[in-house]
Amino acid sequence: MAKEWILNSAMNRFQLNFKRNVGAVSEEIRKCSPKNIEEWENYYFKNVRSKGHIEELGRKLYVKITEVISAEVESITEEDCISYIKNMVIGRTFDGYMTEIKTIYGQLQNVLDVKIEPAPDEWDRLYNVDFFIKVNNNKFIGLQIKPASSVSHISEIYKERNLQKNTHEKFTKKYGGKVFYIFSLKERNKKKIANPEIIEDIKNEIERLKQSC
Repeated sequence: MAKEWILNSAMNRFQLNFKRNVGAVSEEIRKCSPKNIEEWENYYFKNVRSKGHIEELGRKLYVKITEVISAEVESITEEDCISYIKNMVIGRTFDGYMTEIKTIYGQLQNVLDVKIEPAPDEWDRLYNVDFFIKVNNNKFIGLQIKPASSVSHISEIYKERNLQKNTHEKFTKKYGGKVFYIFSLKERNKKKIANPEIIEDIKNEIERLKQSC
């Protein structure tokens, strides 16, 4: 298993399995429609790449692993490993968190012109609330950001919303404000609010709470 992982990682890293090296294998096997592996092998070596070409790719892979990767591994120190793990756990997690903040609730802060704060852990557990907006020091609006992989995924999240309805009602009863769902959708490597109509609802809730105080 370890050997296969090393071979697979190196092959992908140096792109030896890319189309330019091995051909359009998915398309070619459909053209061949083989009944067994021998039939596919004969077709491939005759019509796609030669046996000698594949063997040469194997030799290249061997050199990459025994020369390039081996030299890189020897240069790694214990401190490199400690720093890497620390960065993975602390640095990258924080970067991802800050990106989410800047793109989603950062967008909301700009549009609403109000301060949005992370909810206490207790609110997350009891009320399923990620962030909150304080209104006149004694009223709170809850916000829950839900990442969606696609527009169709949003309907699935709505099912979860129904399951959390009771906790959101408890929040409203205790703190006065409603809890709003904000859907985060990734589009061309950027996150956007997938349900922008919710912004007007939040504005109206802010005004309602101001007037009720």
